[in-house]
Amino acid sequence: MAQLLKLEVVTPEKNVISEDVEIVMAPGTLGEFGVLSGHTPFLTSIKPGKIYYQDANGKEKIVFVSGGFAEALPDRVTVLAESAERRRDIDVDRARAALDRAEKRLASDKAEDVNFDRAKAALHRAIERIKIFETKGL
Repeated sequence: MAQLLKLEVVTPEKNVISEDVEIVMAPGTLGEFGVLSGHTPFLTSIKPGKIYYQDANGKEKIVFVSGGFAEALPDRVTVLAESAERRRDIDVDRARAALDRAEKRLASDKAEDVNFDRAKAALHRAIERIKIFETKGL
């Protein structure tokens, strides 16, 4: 059995994940990174996307994070996220409505009234949530 490390995913509202895991893969702003037990310490920002992890029993799991920071230490990974949702907690109807709103904003004729960076970020978050929800087997 592989050595385990503690994964903590925390938002301002709650502790979303706190469990022993074998591996963590996260969407760093400079690229995806992976952490196993004994990893060299580092701190990085993370972008909206999926955190994959394998629990102590080897089962693969996913959680959506909307950005934040991650700290890796030899025995733990701590993610401080703006928001985070386990796959089972994603409201796919809400995500599809957000996708529709973002697409309409980006296609708007009133460009001066639209913050394109915010609309693109909302589009990306909605797409990621829908992809995670529709992932089979996790």
